[in-house]
Amino acid sequence: MARENRPARKQEENDGLVKKLIEINRVSKTVKGGRNMRFAALVVVGDANGKVGYGTGKAKEVPEAIEKATQAAKKNMISVPVVNTSIPHEVLGRFGKGSVLMMPAADGTGVIAGGPVRAVMEAAGIKNIRTKSHGTQNPGNCVKATIAGLVELKTVEQVAALRGKTVEEIIG
Repeated sequence: MARENRPARKQEENDGLVKKLIEINRVSKTVKGGRNMRFAALVVVGDANGKVGYGTGKAKEVPEAIEKATQAAKKNMISVPVVNTSIPHEVLGRFGKGSVLMMPAADGTGVIAGGPVRAVMEAAGIKNIRTKSHGTQNPGNCVKATIAGLVELKTVEQVAALRGKTVEEIIG
């Protein structure tokens, strides 16, 4: 029996992160000898406690593309302010022709969101939110618009510090 010359698989380390595969896309490049097929993967990674990131990876095999995307997502993680399992205020995230409107929701509402946006919210640890995607339905653009909106979120304490006021003065 011939033994394959492939490197030993790395043991999957349990780093406590939530990994969500959003999309796998088969892409091809036409060359002189035919078509070269590759796979592109879009992955969202979060700790379910206010940190989330996304990444893309491309490789000749699907598992390799997913692994590359996961590594890229871990490098691009951002912190999201979570207030009582929701977001602190309403925000509109935009990327390209896509926009995602995110609104805070009361306890018990759940995650009301479409596929790619839902994956980002669950990975970030947001349990109560209402969202609406406008414009494109492209999963990549929806994820990027969602992350763009989450970057803009600020808590009352952060706004008070920026303005040089107390929290009571901001709330009114």
